[in-house]
Amino acid sequence: MLSGSGLPSAIIREHLIRMVTASGELLPLAVAIAISITTIITTVLMLLSPKAKGRTVGLLVGCVVGVGGAVALFALLAGLLPTQDSGESSPVPAVINMVVGVLLVVLALRQWRVRPARGDRAELPKWMAEVDSMTPSKALVLGLLLSAVVPKNLLLALSAGVIVSEAGLSVGKASVVIVVFTVIATSTVAVPVVAHLVAPARSTARSRDYGSGWWGHYFREWPKWT
Repeated sequence: MLSGSGLPSAIIREHLIRMVTASGELLPLAVAIAISITTIITTVLMLLSPKAKGRTVGLLVGCVVGVGGAVALFALLAGLLPTQDSGESSPVPAVINMVVGVLLVVLALRQWRVRPARGDRAELPKWMAEVDSMTPSKALVLGLLLSAVVPKNLLLALSAGVIVSEAGLSVGKASVVIVVFTVIATSTVAVPVVAHLVAPARSTARSRDYGSGWWGHYFREWPKWT
């Protein structure tokens, strides 16, 4: 039996375990969002454009708000799902995550089917030709769309929200978990943008080096929809 002084520490330990467990389950989802190639290419194109500071910051803000907002919204909605009267966990979240997994497989198969033939160059989306002249506000909206509306990222955010809700955390602790998830998920945008703000000349030169190294080869293999 726990003493009065041991009870608070046990509760804190239990909450920490829940946070760590939830964060571990969320990590693969955050990485999957982070490596979204369309977002990465958009970031590089904006970094290479004139007056890149405003639009890249806009893109970053849009991505952060999109990812964090989507996960928080889905976590809130998942908390409204009916629970079992017996106190057991509801099967609904598991079913949602299963459906999300199936839909992600379908999206992957669709990408594979529409990929360009070997040796062909994939067509760039029309909007990507305009990223180097976007206003910061348009870049912000683009960040929202790329991070939270693109089907793959939307499904990953849905799964993440369900995981956060199922962890049974308080609002404060759930917020911490969502912030950590958002930081990881947007790191591939945040790191180069922050590097550009700190050392613009060096960052731009490195972006050009990356572009000249793998840019042409990648676009020959890039699916028309990513």
